[in-house]
Amino acid sequence: MDLALSDDDLAFRDEVRDFIATNLTDDILEGSRLATGPFAEFHIGQRWLEKLAAKGWSAPMWPVEHGGPGWSPVQRYIFDAECTAAGAPSVLVMGTRMVGPVLMHFGTDEQKSKYLPRILSGEDVWCQGYSEPGSGSDLASLKTRAVRDGDDYVINGSKIWTTYAQHANRMFCLVRTSTEGKAQEGISFILIDDFNAPGITVDPIITMAGDHEVNQVFFEDVRVPVANLVGPENKGWTVAKYLLEFERGGDTYSPGLHASIRHLKAVAASEADGGGEKLLDDPTFAARLAEVEAEIMALEITEKQVLCEAAEGRTPGANGSIMKVCGSESLQKTAELTAEAVAYYAAPHQKEARTVGSNVAAIGPDHALTAMPRHLNHRAASIYAGSNEIQRNIVAKLVLGL
Repeated sequence: MDLALSDDDLAFRDEVRDFIATNLTDDILEGSRLATGPFAEFHIGQRWLEKLAAKGWSAPMWPVEHGGPGWSPVQRYIFDAECTAAGAPSVLVMGTRMVGPVLMHFGTDEQKSKYLPRILSGEDVWCQGYSEPGSGSDLASLKTRAVRDGDDYVINGSKIWTTYAQHANRMFCLVRTSTEGKAQEGISFILIDDFNAPGITVDPIITMAGDHEVNQVFFEDVRVPVANLVGPENKGWTVAKYLLEFERGGDTYSPGLHASIRHLKAVAASEADGGGEKLLDDPTFAARLAEVEAEIMALEITEKQVLCEAAEGRTPGANGSIMKVCGSESLQKTAELTAEAVAYYAAPHQKEARTVGSNVAAIGPDHALTAMPRHLNHRAASIYAGSNEIQRNIVAKLVLGL
């Protein structure tokens, strides 16, 4: 495993740094700093996405023939690492990293020409219609129905935990088109074009952190053209699994985790331990911090191993599940330690103070403002994109042969 960057890779890294230095403005950076969930506040993320799109970098994983930069796996890793280190906001990936690759692989020529350019530009905002009440990790049990009526499907049912559905104008959705045979065999993958269509209702779900990030979406006799079907009818399970490879396998956790550790160390160096010393010098706290940092270093090596394999054309396989488990749990541990480090200042609920442009003064030091909301938000990290219990089952089956 050769981890040394080539001269071309170093030149690319410098190009990324120059772009960030020029385009990452103070207000976008502030919006990123105040973010507590996996994505920045919507209008902040969209502004950054527009800058990336103007450069041709809005879809790092896309090949040149579909408008992407055609980067190598190493270049994608460099780009992610440099953006994370600089504090750039995380942008919505439902279009670029989920439905986009699906359309490239399964979509018709008409679907590709219609949707892919609008995904690249950020003109369309997509949300994901997978989970339902009672059908989360057991996705095959979904009940939202799509009944054929001439050239349309008529959809009835509900989706839940739909991230940023309040901002979306399109949804990619799993629906049941047959009740015969195995549960997986009656599912289809369909695109819902008009999210303002009659019969669609978006109800907010406010998280423990006080944020409106997720929603429940209801469908009542919603008509969708049959032409919006992706792949064959009743074969949506195959399409869905392909999409999940990108949702689970496209993440690199370690750059963001290293940034979180640096932040945590700075917080602990400024907070007292209750005995007249700095928290960072407290042996018990320092030991817990070192344990998490060691786990992150081990994860980084695994990610770089997968990166080297990808550069040789190999797929991550079960390593994607390993990275998801280790990355999400390290994220939770780091957030928990940060909330503990700020002590009593983690208690106040300060939604207004962490809203971009509010000018509401924070209670306590700035570094305490997002500590508790991030800790609460990150409790979901071991559930979304496939719960860690499911990921461990995959590892047990494919790696350990159990």
